[in-house]
Amino acid sequence: MVLDSLDNLEKYVSLNPLFTDVLDYIRNNDLARHEPGKVFIKGNDLFVNYSIAKGKTTEEAKLESHDKMIDIQIPISCAETMGYTPRKDLPEVPYDADKDISFYEGPAQQYVTVEPGSFAIFFPQDGHAPCISQESQIQKIIFKVKA
Repeated sequence: MVLDSLDNLEKYVSLNPLFTDVLDYIRNNDLARHEPGKVFIKGNDLFVNYSIAKGKTTEEAKLESHDKMIDIQIPISCAETMGYTPRKDLPEVPYDADKDISFYEGPAQQYVTVEPGSFAIFFPQDGHAPCISQESQIQKIIFKVKA
């Protein structure tokens, strides 16, 4: 997991060849003014999901992980807390290959708050529980990047 300011995203482009395309997209688009929905940047290898998610409590937010994709999550409208547990510490659970997701029961080991203007990167080895907020709705962006 990586947590940092969007001003520093350029420092992470060496982690995945598609991160350069993410950086270019962010620099050339007004992320806060886009309608909800998906935009495919490089087919299924790189796309962005503009989302308005329901704010959840820590008890409601389920840990999830992905085998094929990396998430770059960027809150837009308000701070968002995200749970984190290393996947090696999570039990074996069913994997939905069509949706590239596994869900886990129970609380996360740690919680971090991601402010607007910052981002969190979750790799396949990172269990994460997004959308924790006292706000009823969270405007956010999730880049899905092929791992």
